[in-house]
Amino acid sequence: MKLDELADHLGLSKSTVSRALNGYSDISEVTRKRVEVTARKMGYRPLSHAQAIRTGKVRAIAMVINSEEPDQHNPFLQDFLAGACEAASASDWTMTISTAKSGKDMLNVLGRLVEERKADGFILPRTEVDDARVKYLGELKVPFILYGRTEYGQSDPMDDMSWFDISGEAAIRNAVVRLVNFGHSRIGYVGSDPKFNYSHLRRDGYLEGLKDAGLRDDPELIREGARTREEGAIEARALLKLDHPPTAMVFATDLAALGCYPVCAKLGLEIGKDVSILGYDGIPECQYVNPGLTTFSVDSRRAGERLATLLIRQTRGEEPATLRELSDAVLIARESDGPPRLTPEALARKINLIQRS
Repeated sequence: MKLDELADHLGLSKSTVSRALNGYSDISEVTRKRVEVTARKMGYRPLSHAQAIRTGKVRAIAMVINSEEPDQHNPFLQDFLAGACEAASASDWTMTISTAKSGKDMLNVLGRLVEERKADGFILPRTEVDDARVKYLGELKVPFILYGRTEYGQSDPMDDMSWFDISGEAAIRNAVVRLVNFGHSRIGYVGSDPKFNYSHLRRDGYLEGLKDAGLRDDPELIREGARTREEGAIEARALLKLDHPPTAMVFATDLAALGCYPVCAKLGLEIGKDVSILGYDGIPECQYVNPGLTTFSVDSRRAGERLATLLIRQTRGEEPATLRELSDAVLIARESDGPPRLTPEALARKINLIQRS
């Protein structure tokens, strides 16, 4: 199948078909889709190297994963990449996955992919408050999209960036409201690493939930820095050993929440009765622990699909600031939360008795 044969079949000029296939912004979305669908059905495949020479694009997007992160094997990754790859493939693009050995190496890998023309744009996951990747790609004038937001606390953040995010702050707020409706009045919060933007947003959701319920926020009930089970266990233990421990705890991530399970078992506490626990992410392990962890689930596959789609649109000339979407996490109610069986004072006494015995 040649380009002029495809153009004749569509009743369009060869130039229009070529520009549609190469993503030029002067071609309408309706025409571009029609050309792409027909080309796929008729088996037309342009030569990638020839396209790159003509347009400066290799029709590829990329994501670099930091292998140094303690939770780099988070189960969300497989579904996320599947969604991104499927969306790229639907537009006849490819998705490149690379790894960096550290945060410092991250910029080297991004720079190499840009220099070698391996990608037209990048998905940047796990955005930080002060994200070096954003500054670096911005200086290179290379398209990128954030999975998350950045520049927490700035007066006018992200005024020229595109992003897709899940409203973690709304989910954590709803978690607090849910616990208050169960009858809890002393609710702890275990946040993630403050370098990540989402950690601040989810903490804001916790504070907003308390405010909406007319509860005073107590600084000793807020712990930070838990990304793994081990770190979650440390922070949960610290909360439960307070003179007036919380009868419920909200965790910024499921992995940290799962770390609370062995802590409660060691203290002789029944999760869902003596202490209520809620998480966020919806990772598969939540359904296999006993009792099952109530969590707010993120559709990682859809997130990958939307990020890839929006990024490709950006590489075709759409303004980054117009390519922003905020979605919601979905509550999955299980048995790890419910009405409090003990007051904070009674809970403290029970913990003290167990520790003495």
